[in-house]
Amino acid sequence: MKNSGFNHHFSWYSSGMLDRANTDALVATALRRSQVVLLLGPRQCGKTTLARTVVAPSHPNYFDLESPADLARLAQPMTALAGLRGTVVIDEVQRLPELFPTLRVLVDRKPLPARFLVLGSASPEMLRQSSESLAGRVEIVELAPFTIAECGSDCLDKRWLRGGFPRSFLARTAADSIAWRRNFLSTLIERDLPFYDARLPAPTAHKMWTMFAHYHGQTMNHASIASSLGVQNATVRRHLDLLTGLLIVRQLQPWFENVAKRQVKSPRIYIRDTGLLHTLLDIESPKSLLSNPRCGASWEGLVIEEILARTPHSEAYWWSTHQGAEIDLVLFHKGKRFGVEIKRTDAPTVTPSIRIAQETLGLSRVSVITPSDKSYDLSKDVRVVALADLLAQPQLIVGR
Repeated sequence: MKNSGFNHHFSWYSSGMLDRANTDALVATALRRSQVVLLLGPRQCGKTTLARTVVAPSHPNYFDLESPADLARLAQPMTALAGLRGTVVIDEVQRLPELFPTLRVLVDRKPLPARFLVLGSASPEMLRQSSESLAGRVEIVELAPFTIAECGSDCLDKRWLRGGFPRSFLARTAADSIAWRRNFLSTLIERDLPFYDARLPAPTAHKMWTMFAHYHGQTMNHASIASSLGVQNATVRRHLDLLTGLLIVRQLQPWFENVAKRQVKSPRIYIRDTGLLHTLLDIESPKSLLSNPRCGASWEGLVIEEILARTPHSEAYWWSTHQGAEIDLVLFHKGKRFGVEIKRTDAPTVTPSIRIAQETLGLSRVSVITPSDKSYDLSKDVRVVALADLLAQPQLIVGR
């Protein structure tokens, strides 16, 4: 591909892959208006494939920091990068965070000869130097594994069971999908833990992560896990924070304010990809999923990730009181608060929890997301929203 300027046309994976035109468009737009675009997502979610449609891996403007040769090319980063024109791709930037100050100097040149598409498998918190060195110069685009909308509603059950990582979802057989996910988790343990200096024996780390999976959709008891494994509380917290930083776990923060009710102030944790969750829980088939006690929590996590990936919002929390009232999501959008409950049932009702949340939080509306075939009102300000309708209109739960 030619690399003479900043206007790019993206085409996603060729044979067998799904259309990710929305992400393509976001990256293309970001590259036109920002000096640096930071494309973030967990390992193996498709970042490199997208980047290779922008700059061919054989092009001098492509740097893969897991390649010893490319690392050697960047031993003197200013010398290596200053003469490049067009779009420059730097993959796996978390392996060389000291590169960010150099990028700041390069993107402040007038006129600007090059822009940078920088790929990372870690959150902005783990790439803190990016925000410190490139403030006002960097635009962040997040790439998650395949969403349900990208897979298609006719593939919902497959997406739920296998998760959204491309090689897992598109695997030829269920056994191939399971094998890929097991290998992915092993690779995280063997490669990323030592890199981030979070060393534990592999069997202990795997047990800990499995315990995290059993807390999916709940607040976690760090002390209980630490006691079970014979490690320090700090070790458990470090591993949870590491998996959060690697975009494998979501710690959904609680919303609390100065109200009379005592509110829960601990985050809920979710394994962000249901396929990885099911591997950790040893769930391998639709039958074992539906019969597993964590089935409802798995469904909840699936829908939450879909909402957070596609529904417009500025902030997202969960909310609960010590008296038992709770709501799965509180979304902030255009100065209003919207509640979301996720129920894997065809006949939801307006629960006392919903009413308490409405009164306490001043919610404009509560949407109850279900796998049912149609949407309908439960009351004036509580509406059942069929998942299919949400997929078609992701703004539905925060719009008019």
